[in-house]
Amino acid sequence: MKIFNAKQIYEADKFTIEQQKISSEQLMERAAIQVFNWIHSRMQGAQAKIHLFCGIGNNGGDGLVLARHLQEHGYNIEVFIVNYSEHRSKDFLINLDRLKEIKIWPNFLSEESELPSIGKEDIVVDAIFGIGLNRVPDEWLIRLMRHLNGSNAFILSIDMPSGLFMEAGLTNAEAVIKANYVLTFQVPKLVFFLPETGKYIDHWEVLDIGLDQKFLSELESQYELIGKNEVLSMYIPREKYSHKGSYGHALIIGGSYGKIGAVILASKGSLYAGSGLVTVYVPRCGYVPLQSALPEAMVITDKDEEVVSDIHFKLEPKVIGIGVGIGKSENTVKAFTEFLHRNKHPLVIDADGLNILSKNIDLLNKIPSQTVLTPHPKELERLIGKWTDDFDKLKKTKEFSKKYDCIVVIKGANTITIYRDKGYVNTTGNPGMATGGSGDVLTGVITGLVAQGYSPLNAAIFGVYIHGKAADIAVEECGFQALIASGILDNIGKAYLDLFRMEEPDTASRESE
Repeated sequence: MKIFNAKQIYEADKFTIEQQKISSEQLMERAAIQVFNWIHSRMQGAQAKIHLFCGIGNNGGDGLVLARHLQEHGYNIEVFIVNYSEHRSKDFLINLDRLKEIKIWPNFLSEESELPSIGKEDIVVDAIFGIGLNRVPDEWLIRLMRHLNGSNAFILSIDMPSGLFMEAGLTNAEAVIKANYVLTFQVPKLVFFLPETGKYIDHWEVLDIGLDQKFLSELESQYELIGKNEVLSMYIPREKYSHKGSYGHALIIGGSYGKIGAVILASKGSLYAGSGLVTVYVPRCGYVPLQSALPEAMVITDKDEEVVSDIHFKLEPKVIGIGVGIGKSENTVKAFTEFLHRNKHPLVIDADGLNILSKNIDLLNKIPSQTVLTPHPKELERLIGKWTDDFDKLKKTKEFSKKYDCIVVIKGANTITIYRDKGYVNTTGNPGMATGGSGDVLTGVITGLVAQGYSPLNAAIFGVYIHGKAADIAVEECGFQALIASGILDNIGKAYLDLFRMEEPDTASRESE
């Protein structure tokens, strides 16, 4: 599912209006009716008081149309016009008149107004600001938002929580509505998935308002939301007449004294993802643990007992995953540097492999095209530098990706995979994955997918999805706190099986953990 920016959404609105020969007011009516249908199907006439806070732009117009339909169906409503400017949109004014025609007289709120009383059993509809907001609201509006957030009422935002910008980070954390639910039009918005802004949304759902599908399908987007349908199109099925050599040979290089577990997890991840063969290169202290814990893997040992100090091997792997548990000893840095200078194989680099790169930035010129890097936030910061907000982080990551022609997997809630100017936002995963070793498993999964013939980009996107889905399946039995990396491994097979279960597409709605 594509994620569009504000300009593209306005273009889609305009094209739809022209193509379908409707007015902008009719499109607004259509959108608000979808919101009404969603509410009505769940409330069935229940008489909880609904407070609708409507701005004076098109988002407020949506709220006024909704108010009219709620009134006509017998709901207990109160309408507030948040009068933050003298400039009102044409469609807002049309629907304000329609509201008055059925004897609904809104309360106009201004800087001098008292804050309305709202009970914790009430419902608040937030239709103050939409996707066009481009500045921090005035102080009196922030007081209103703070009041709504503190009411303990259920807050339903139309299109997006008021106060969030479509394409900029936050400047005031209090100037945003904290929405229990967001009903967004046609496509999700990028701010739903970023750490600084996603926390203002508990749940969201996309409502189809009939924007022209052909136009949307032909419109290029900078970001794409990755769910089951998207990864199914990447899936490479197995042939009946195949053998282990058909699915590639992955080499995992890493480990140091006390951190051999990281290599075991990565190697298992590669095998569970489907790599035909896995060989592991570790210091000598890793030989017995690996042969005991993972009989399916082959093992090559370094000459050093405790660290990787001299990376040499005779096999010809299809891909190499390097860095997990490898440490940053002087000998390891030297071995890693020499390895990059002579390596010709595709790479997946994680953990201390990334930290070595960040300390020796010229080495980035030695990584092969489309190398996959899998940093957590601090590792990413060491690579690209500090950022001012999540949008700046994405901008800098794209610049980094283009400069070094690499794929960057920004790990976290809604992991985002970046390649050059495009980002892929994942929909699986949960807070239980915040546990040691889960990143090592991901490195192995991505490496195993590249071994099987997935392109590095598809391997990263597909691997992140499967890794997160395995964790989602695992927490159904153990909960967030008890999930460990081995639990993710144990459910990778179930995550594959889930790809082929018939159900509603999982990109239509998303719960924020």
